[in-house]
Amino acid sequence: MHDISFTQNRELSWLRFNERVLDEAQDGQVPLLERMKFLSIFDSNLDEFFMVRVGSLTDLSMLHKRVIDNKSDMDQDEQLAAIMEQVRILYQKKDYVYEELRDQCRAKGFYAIESEEMTEHEEKILLPYFENTISPYLNYQIVDLTHPFPHIPNLGIVIVYHLRKKSDDVRSIGVIQVPPNLNRIIRLDKNKCILLEKVIEKYGAMLFESYAIEDSYIMSVTRNADIDWDDEDYEFAEDYRSHMKKMLKKRKRLVPVRLELNRMPTQGVLDILLDKLSLDESRVFVTTSPVRLGYLFGLVDVLAPLMGPESVDAPFEPKNSRYVDEKKPMMAQIEAKDILLSYPYESMDPIIRLLDEAAKDPTVVSIKITLYRIAKNSLVAEKLMEAAENGKDVLVLMELRARFDEENNILWSSNLEKAGCRVIYGFNKFKCHSKVLLITRVVDNKPVYMAQIATGNYNEKTAKLYTDFALMTAHQGIGRDVNRLFDNFLIGELNGSYDHLWVSPKTLPEGVEAAMDREIEKVKAGGEGYVRLKMNSISDRQMIDKISEASNAGVTVEMMVRGISCIVPKIPERTENLSVYSLVGRFLEHHRIYQFGRGEAAEVYISSADFMTRNLRKRVEVAAPILDPDIKKRILDFMDIMFKDDVKRRELLPSKRYAHVENKENFIAQNYLIEEADRFGKGAGPKEKDSVVIKSEEKKAPGFFARLKKKLFG
Repeated sequence: MHDISFTQNRELSWLRFNERVLDEAQDGQVPLLERMKFLSIFDSNLDEFFMVRVGSLTDLSMLHKRVIDNKSDMDQDEQLAAIMEQVRILYQKKDYVYEELRDQCRAKGFYAIESEEMTEHEEKILLPYFENTISPYLNYQIVDLTHPFPHIPNLGIVIVYHLRKKSDDVRSIGVIQVPPNLNRIIRLDKNKCILLEKVIEKYGAMLFESYAIEDSYIMSVTRNADIDWDDEDYEFAEDYRSHMKKMLKKRKRLVPVRLELNRMPTQGVLDILLDKLSLDESRVFVTTSPVRLGYLFGLVDVLAPLMGPESVDAPFEPKNSRYVDEKKPMMAQIEAKDILLSYPYESMDPIIRLLDEAAKDPTVVSIKITLYRIAKNSLVAEKLMEAAENGKDVLVLMELRARFDEENNILWSSNLEKAGCRVIYGFNKFKCHSKVLLITRVVDNKPVYMAQIATGNYNEKTAKLYTDFALMTAHQGIGRDVNRLFDNFLIGELNGSYDHLWVSPKTLPEGVEAAMDREIEKVKAGGEGYVRLKMNSISDRQMIDKISEASNAGVTVEMMVRGISCIVPKIPERTENLSVYSLVGRFLEHHRIYQFGRGEAAEVYISSADFMTRNLRKRVEVAAPILDPDIKKRILDFMDIMFKDDVKRRELLPSKRYAHVENKENFIAQNYLIEEADRFGKGAGPKEKDSVVIKSEEKKAPGFFARLKKKLFG
């Protein structure tokens, strides 16, 4: 049995994180259309949560054995019950936020209307539009003894009618599937729109002409995603795992896990739906706001010109790094000094330039890279193919099991092979989630290495949306380690030893624990022990216990955990010296940074690994030391900036809820980093104002811009 006095269930922690996203949609300080984006993100996050996490727990419930979560002592059924209770509260909050945003849009002159709000003129337009444009795409039927219930696609939207036969008064239901290949938003004019399903619900009754319509409902079904069980972040005995694999072979994939309705149907209709979908009533969620809110992103693009620049964040494009000279070859600059790129504030272009140079340089003999998620139009892949066509030995470890990116990765792996690249596909039970690149040159008959190690993917699209670091180094010790790593990939060796790198599933968790032990020893010797970590999630029980051990020994531990935190801070005699924060902002916080100690003597690593069981013990992940003192200082300064944020940062309390930190300076870390990139980016002049570090009351004072200009630029 584990001590759960300072831990919490992973799934419930994730729901609290997603509530943080919803809080951004409710925050009046966030521009209106950006709030709509956050609402859409919350909704898509919840969709994936049900497909993957609730789907996995649903599978576990088929075991008829209790599988105990080691952070909460809850079994699978208890977790599902707790999830459904919390999600029901989130639906109420989501509906409230949607109505609030819709009302604010109406106040600015844009109307997303309901079918009952149509004017007579609009009905005259929409009826022929339904008959001529929508109706030919519709799949519809009744459900009775001779017409079986149709398959509802995952996340598909359908209209359900409660029907009564006019001739004999027999009741049944009718179903119309909303076609996914039609535009969800129907523009009535530049200031008004209506959703496709609302129009179908209103006029679709005509398709059941021999029936009277008792009622109608808009419905959506969420199904269990077809997942790789070995990738799931569960910790339990191997006999359960073996038993679960047998069960998975027997079960039907993509079984329903959630039913959403715009209003509660009559008990008779509900009973039919639950029976046909094999669900119980605990999985039914009534929501007055639309489902599948991804369409809001497209609506934002339409509304931005109408509502003005104050309705969206100021546009920002990644700037050229102040540490990179655009006129000099990348390889020469890296040989002279390590370079760190900071996404999305700095551009990913230096990586593309590096690959372009390597593809053409006659001294380069090989390029080796791991690819987990790459863009659909990937310049990285194109440069690798160009290098292969130029006769370079190009080795690509392509992870085909990157969830929801499998199809894109399969396509690119085929293209890379056709171009002459050697493509390998990782390991049988271990995904390769590391982000490493190695360029090998032959100079004076000796191999010379150049490595690039990152916290995020080689993806030009996400590099503009996610915050990540990318280290480029000519340190030969690190280069030899990366070369040894690829050699081990080729022979399937997961437990290799390295001089500088930490590599999971073996040396990375060992290295982290050993570094924490060194901080514990400092305290025992009468000094200060300090650990500061930034990551997406922490759920690994062994690492949680190690952090608790460090805290109990007197080590100060500060964590910035964007998402799941199964460790709870400030619990007496367990985590008294631990503080946990979360930051949700304009960009998705994605760095993994490990700091042990303070100042120049600190050990600093950047990594691809969160402190999750799947990352530390079921994947190949890499952590690289920061050896250049200037880059180390830059990362430590960056961490100071993140932990200084007193607007977007929240503190996790012993109650397991998040609370605002005290606002002393009105400081927004991401805004500060945007301003910094603007100031120092090549070709970018200083901005007129800095909205980051000025207290709100100072903005009203005379001479604000004069004082600000002096503060920023001297």
